[in-house]
Amino acid sequence: MSNSTPNELDFDTLESTPFTLSEVNEDTDPETALLLAELDRKKSNRSLYVPTNDAEVRNKLRALGEPVSLFGERPEDRRDRLRDVLGRLREEEKRSRRERRGSLAGSGSESDEEDREGSGGGEEHEEEEEFYTEGSIELKEARRRIAQYSLPRAQSRIQTQRQEANVKLGRLMDVRRAVFGRLKQFTNLGSQIGDTRPLGPLKFSPDGTILLTSSWTGTAKLWSVPSCKEVRTLKAHKERIGGVAWHPSATIGQSTASVNFATSGADKEIKLWNLENTESLATLTGHSARVSRIAFHPSGEYLGSASYDGTFRLWSVETSTELLLQEGHSKEVYSLAFQPDGSLACTGGLDAIGRVWDLRSGRSAMVLDGHVKDVLSMDFAPNGHQLVTGSNDDTIRVWDLRALKSVYTIPAHKSAVAEVAFFKSGASQAGERKIIPRGFRTLGVFDWNEEANKDVKGPNEGEQDIADVPLNGLYLVSGGYDGTVKIWSADDWQLVKTLTADSEGKVMGVDVSPDARFIASSEYSRTFKLWSTPEVDLA
Repeated sequence: MSNSTPNELDFDTLESTPFTLSEVNEDTDPETALLLAELDRKKSNRSLYVPTNDAEVRNKLRALGEPVSLFGERPEDRRDRLRDVLGRLREEEKRSRRERRGSLAGSGSESDEEDREGSGGGEEHEEEEEFYTEGSIELKEARRRIAQYSLPRAQSRIQTQRQEANVKLGRLMDVRRAVFGRLKQFTNLGSQIGDTRPLGPLKFSPDGTILLTSSWTGTAKLWSVPSCKEVRTLKAHKERIGGVAWHPSATIGQSTASVNFATSGADKEIKLWNLENTESLATLTGHSARVSRIAFHPSGEYLGSASYDGTFRLWSVETSTELLLQEGHSKEVYSLAFQPDGSLACTGGLDAIGRVWDLRSGRSAMVLDGHVKDVLSMDFAPNGHQLVTGSNDDTIRVWDLRALKSVYTIPAHKSAVAEVAFFKSGASQAGERKIIPRGFRTLGVFDWNEEANKDVKGPNEGEQDIADVPLNGLYLVSGGYDGTVKIWSADDWQLVKTLTADSEGKVMGVDVSPDARFIASSEYSRTFKLWSTPEVDLA
C-alpha cells in the first residue's frame, strides 16, 4: 500500500504538471487567494503606460480626481499610485462591460457585438489603418514646387557621388587621417552663461559667424563667433523654447530684413525673425500643444514643425500659412529633419519610432522601428541616403534609406542622446562644389592657396580651391544627458573624440560650424561651450 495520497505530488509529477500563478480553487485559503489576485493585478498594471515626468503624473492624477500628492510621497511613489489608479479604472471598465454583456445575453446580435468588443482578454483593440485626407490647392502647388526643386538636386548629387567613387583609396585614407587627427585636438575654448534657466537647442548661422541659442525662459539670443559676445536678445516666447532653425540662405545672401531664423515654444507658437529688429516678423499658430523641433526646408520656402499634439506640420514662409497637417505617430512628435535634396522629411516621436515622409506625394516612405525609447533627435547625412537618430535609449541608430533598415547601432552615451548633427560645410546643399572648409585648410593634405583666395568672400571666405575628396558629412557629433559631446567618424561610426568639460551637466544641444572650426554645445547648467583646437584666436 502506498504511503502517498492522490493529492500528494512526487518529483516526477511536479516536473510534468503545469502550474499557473493565478490558479485559485476551492482548496485555496482566502489569504492566498487575495495574494494571488494582487500579484495578477500588479502584473496586469505593468503593461499600462504611465508618464515618467512628475509634472505629467501630477496633471494626470488631478484630471482623474485623485490627490495630486500625499504626505511624504516621492515622485516614484506617485507614479506607482497613478499606475494603481489606472489599473483600478480598467478593472471597473471590464466589470461594467461584463455586466452589459450579461444583461444583453438574450438579445442575439447585440450580445455578439458586445462579445466582439470585449474580445482579447477584455482589452479594447483599435485597428490601425492608413487613411488619406484631401489637400488644399496651396499644398498641391507646394508639392509640385518641392518636386521641381529636389529632382535636379538629386540628379546632381548622384553624379557627384559617381565622381567621388573614382578617388583613390590611399588619398581618402590620408585625408581622413588628417581630419580626424585635427578633431582629436579639440578642447574647451570657454564657457558662457546663456541665461538664467537651462538652455535648449542652439545653431550656427550658415556662414558660421553667429550662434543662436535658446532658453527655458523663452528667450533667444544671438552671439558672435568666436568671441561669444552677445549681439541681440529676443523675448521670443512666453514659455520654454523647443526649437531654433536658420534659413538656408541667412547670412550668405538673404536680406537681413527678410526671414533669417525661426523659433518655436511651449506656448504652441512658431515665430519668424529677421536680423534687424527685436520684434518677430510673423507668428505661426495652429498647433494645439507644445512645439518642439523645427526646421527649414532646404529651399527656404517652407518650415516644418513637430509638436506634442502628435502632428508634423508644413508652413509657407512667404504667406505664414499652414499647408500640411500630418499625423502618423501614436504619441507626441519630438524631432524633425529634412533630407538635403528636399524631397523627404523625417519625424521622430515619443512612441520610439521615426517616419520618413515623401513631401512630393505625401506618402510614408519608411518606418524607423528599432529604438526602444523616445526618438529625441535626427539628422540626414549630406550623401542623401543615410539618416541618424538619437534616442532616450542611449543609442544612435544609422538608417539606410535604400535598404529601408537600420544598418548600425552606436552605443553612444550613458544617458539619453539629446542631439545629433553631421558636419555640413558651406556647400552642404546636395550637388554643390566640395569647397575646402576653413578648418581644414592648414592641413598638409590640402594645397590651399591663401593668396589666390584672399579677395573671395563667402561662407568659407574663399571658394576657388576645391577639395578632390568628399569632406561634407565626414563626421558626426552627438550630445548626451551624460554631460559629454562625442565626435564619430561617419564611415565606420567609430568614436574619434570625447569632449568633457570640468563642470559636467546635461548637454541639451550640439551643432557644428559650417567652416569646421567649431563645435558648440548647450547645457542644462545654463551655459554653452565652444570647442575647437587650442590655437584658435577668440578675438
